[in-house]
Amino acid sequence: MKTIYAITTISGTIIGAGLFALPYITLQVGFWVILAYFLILGSLVVLIHLFFGELSLKTPDFKRLPGFAKVYLGKNGEIVAYTSTILGLFGAILVYLILGGKFLTELISPQAGTLPFTLFYFVVGAALIFYGIKAIEKVEFWGLVLFLVILFAVFFKGAAFINIENLFIGQCSMSNGQWSNLFLPYGAILFSLWGAALIPEAEEILGKRKKMLSRIIPITILIPVLVYLFFIYIILGITGVQTTEEALSGEALSGLKDILGNGMIILALLFGLLTTFTSFVALGLTLKKVLWYDLKISKNLAWAITCFSPLILYLIGIKSFIAVIGVVGGIMLAIDGILILLMYKKIKPQRAYLVYPLIFVLLGGIIYSVIYYS
Repeated sequence: MKTIYAITTISGTIIGAGLFALPYITLQVGFWVILAYFLILGSLVVLIHLFFGELSLKTPDFKRLPGFAKVYLGKNGEIVAYTSTILGLFGAILVYLILGGKFLTELISPQAGTLPFTLFYFVVGAALIFYGIKAIEKVEFWGLVLFLVILFAVFFKGAAFINIENLFIGQCSMSNGQWSNLFLPYGAILFSLWGAALIPEAEEILGKRKKMLSRIIPITILIPVLVYLFFIYIILGITGVQTTEEALSGEALSGLKDILGNGMIILALLFGLLTTFTSFVALGLTLKKVLWYDLKISKNLAWAITCFSPLILYLIGIKSFIAVIGVVGGIMLAIDGILILLMYKKIKPQRAYLVYPLIFVLLGGIIYSVIYYS
């Protein structure tokens, strides 16, 4: 059971906001391109997670990434790790704020503007981050179970309406020479597959069976990949060109209501709201603790920075779901990956032939993301 719980802890956390962007991105580039990205980036993520797992086993206590960086890369490495961790968490919290506000709007009043509902979502979440909550992990575990139940219910309800040709619409446009979106999936898929922060926690869960860590890591990535591909098949297969950035909004949602019925859509929106909200609070608590415990900022100021920085970004107009996960995945998580690879080279210098090509891929992704989203 410890092994199963370690797997579900990592996989359940990985399956999150990025899920809702994937049908739209597939619409832009086509199914075969997305599949290639999952194969290539999935393999890269598995390797980096395996390397981080080895680092965890060789380091005496359960540290976060900045702690590992300080041990293996010194003070400069620690500073870079803190910067990428904090900015990455800011971006991820902003992602859940954008999504949560839209899900709440669709659930209560689709014709109204999203701002009032986003602010309500923010106030409730910020209050829980301020006071703390201990039940988030259990809620997220059962949220994953609920998600799988809803996903299969949607599949069986809408199977007759799935048009497999919808998966290849983007591919057809690219065959006509429209290559501008070819690299669009990079940051979003990296964001959707990344779970390195949970590896030390999984190690702790395994207890005396720590050596199982290297065996379960590939499984923890494979499960989200299969879930994502199934989700893409269902949503894009049904909604086609009406697919929106958040999958469950706009014209796409209207099309799904006609096919699945209002009750099923309400259930799906409630699930989306629950998962984004629990993740918003969980990531907020994590960031507050990083600022409070590690950087020695006062508790209340750490809370204010954690909550209001993403809100300010939202209010000044940073509301593109795809762009935010692209930046977080393509830049911040890529920096985390490079740090892990450099640390791994310290303990396994004989495997530099593996490390340098992976660093090159991540650096290329960072350069692309900076250019594309600037």
